[in-house]
Amino acid sequence: MFSFRKKKVALTQSDAFDALAKITHPTAGKDLVSASAIKDLRVEDDNVWLSIALTAPSASLRRAVERELKALGARQVNLKLELTVPSDERLMAAMPIGVKNALAVASGKGGVGKSTVAANVAVALAQMGAAVGLMDGDLYGPNIPMMLGIRGQPIAMGGKMIPLSGHGVRVMSMGMLVEAGTPVIWRGPMLSQAIQQFLGDVLWGTLDYLIIDLPPGTGDVQLSLSQAMPLTGSLIVTTPQAVALADVVKGIAMFQQVEVPILGIVENMSYYICPDCGHKEELFGSGGGMRMAEQFSLPLLGQVPFDAQVRRGGDEGQPVVVRAPDSPAAQALIEIAEKVAVQVSRQNLAAPRRHRPILAPELKFVG
Repeated sequence: MFSFRKKKVALTQSDAFDALAKITHPTAGKDLVSASAIKDLRVEDDNVWLSIALTAPSASLRRAVERELKALGARQVNLKLELTVPSDERLMAAMPIGVKNALAVASGKGGVGKSTVAANVAVALAQMGAAVGLMDGDLYGPNIPMMLGIRGQPIAMGGKMIPLSGHGVRVMSMGMLVEAGTPVIWRGPMLSQAIQQFLGDVLWGTLDYLIIDLPPGTGDVQLSLSQAMPLTGSLIVTTPQAVALADVVKGIAMFQQVEVPILGIVENMSYYICPDCGHKEELFGSGGGMRMAEQFSLPLLGQVPFDAQVRRGGDEGQPVVVRAPDSPAAQALIEIAEKVAVQVSRQNLAAPRRHRPILAPELKFVG
């Protein structure tokens, strides 16, 4: 008997377009083809080259594109993401320091992991190709340099400070300016002046996002910041614990009063999974973040599990999205960063356009 092996059909450009039509564009809300996001597509010998235009960074989109094309038989997918993050024009007009979007990370009380969320969200956005700065607004407890493994002091140039960098993020913190162990004993006017200097006297360069880690509570720094610049949005970090949730209400009320959009709530330390037996334990209660989100009609951006790697990473200057990117905690934080970026871009694209000179967009190619 003769057996005939079926010849493999070569992958075509039409096949690739059909596959890409199954993937939703993060900000447009429709498929990549309908959104006209595919700027270049070439198929040769079952290898695919393509470019996709994005207005928000996305790691999940890259995975989806590679998965769909390889399922069709693509041997290699060479994907280039062209990232152009839209600006908050209110911010650009009020404070032309090169920052497109300013995002505050806040909490009603201390100890809920606010700085951990701020640091990991900043690094995750940078990993996805965005230009990111992280301003440590927690002047009394500046922990960001330790969390990002940054040592040394910023240097001055032309009367401005140059921020130091860690894991692809430009950082400014009071922790870089005072000796370790030295307390910052300042009152309102001095705090306000420091915030102004961190914004106006730092050479941030062009940033897609400036993440601002606020101190816990609703005090002078929060008020000074909201008066100094129009904030694009805010994230509120809490744990499921009732005592933490009670203080969230105050944070939400503060941002509503100063007219800062609240992008959503992050529930940190939501649960713990035993690494030996897989048992899930909700150490601080359950469902608190969701109930708070529903009460105020806000998105629950994500639930970050309790993970010892998060603590170790913060102590050793390796955020968990770098130290253990495939861990549940890191994946939750990466997803939160993506959701925040999408919300910001949609908000800016839907805002009325002001009449001002249009500058050529700055394209970032994420290989």
